[in-house]
Amino acid sequence: MSKDGEDMPSASGESALLEVDGLGTGYGDLRVVWDVSLTVRRGEITVILGRNGAGKTTTLRAITGLNKVFTGAVRFQGKDMTTVKPHLRVRRGMSYVQEGKRVFHGQTIEQNLLLGGYTRKLRRRELRGELDRIYSLFPILGEKRRLLAGSMSGGQQQMLAIGQALMAHPSLLILDEPSGGLAPVIVQEVMAKVQELKETGIGVLLVEQAVEASFAIADWVTVLDMGRDVLSSPASAVSDVSVLQDAYFGSSEHA
Repeated sequence: MSKDGEDMPSASGESALLEVDGLGTGYGDLRVVWDVSLTVRRGEITVILGRNGAGKTTTLRAITGLNKVFTGAVRFQGKDMTTVKPHLRVRRGMSYVQEGKRVFHGQTIEQNLLLGGYTRKLRRRELRGELDRIYSLFPILGEKRRLLAGSMSGGQQQMLAIGQALMAHPSLLILDEPSGGLAPVIVQEVMAKVQELKETGIGVLLVEQAVEASFAIADWVTVLDMGRDVLSSPASAVSDVSVLQDAYFGSSEHA
């Protein structure tokens, strides 16, 4: 979506999966996000970048229904979701992986995954099929499925958190800093997996601090600063990472 609010076409020409228009939100009476617009399409990755405190996580929380929307609108698959409860957004195809690899350390990997599938009320055979799908995407989870989640490395726990979200079979996957606290080589591995996911046809909304790694897999880039989007562009139209870094510090001509 462009700065003037016009919905920009994707290379595939498909309509938007998620549309956020003029979003304002915060905590209680405290407004943190003032004006954010963005679009996510099927089979594409939209990356949100910005400094700490720019409003990235708060924006995700409003999109998923965890924070109240003060102004603007959230539309998902063409329907207004602005006031829809969080669990209903999950049922309609929106899955959110919060920052910090929030898995149940005392449960096995497979038990963690099964918890992710309960919202769909599937039969045992159907759940088995979903588990097999996740294990094909993340073979390491299948290899260690009977081990406790707490025994896994940070990168493996992040993949488990993503796999748990995918058990709900979302059309939109929202990830909040999946590279947080991971070694650079593991960050590249996680980003490669995120890129694989878009090949399955789902849309991905990714918040990241790892600018270069996330820009490398992005189809669209939105940069936030002080609760506003100061740059929103197809990744292919951004000449290099320095343009994004300029936007971070408010020195970009796009700001």
